[in-house]
Amino acid sequence: MSGDGAPQLDIDGRGMKVEIVASQWHTEVMDGLVNGAVEAAKKAGAKYRVTRVAGAFELTVVAEKLARSGADAVVALGVVVQGETPHFEYVCRSVTDGLTAIAREHMVPVGFGVLTVDTVEQALARAGLEGSIEDKGAESVEAALATALTLDSLG
Repeated sequence: MSGDGAPQLDIDGRGMKVEIVASQWHTEVMDGLVNGAVEAAKKAGAKYRVTRVAGAFELTVVAEKLARSGADAVVALGVVVQGETPHFEYVCRSVTDGLTAIAREHMVPVGFGVLTVDTVEQALARAGLEGSIEDKGAESVEAALATALTLDSLG
């Protein structure tokens, strides 16, 4: 879900539990993402918990544990900003592949709220803050809960 053309989801998440795992790098961006995620969970009527980890790389191991815990959905929030070394590519690939594997192995939707950006300004524009053009924290919760409801409807 991104920008123009993004669906407007009205989700009834009553009785559902969403686990939000969020990194701590880039405090202002992360505070916006977490606030957006929490507000979306509240709006949907879902129970939620926020767990903080050091950085984006650490999201996967905690998301794995939360997926095993009986959560209806897991949402991973983080920020990786392009630097001068290949570190960006390694972290982004590892996190993306890890979260995808968790969702498929446990059949638990994992909302992908990991911003992979060239600049901090791009991250701020997507953090759901005043003046931001997008709220990826909220969108990640909405997508994960909508997917959980779809999976439930499939039996």
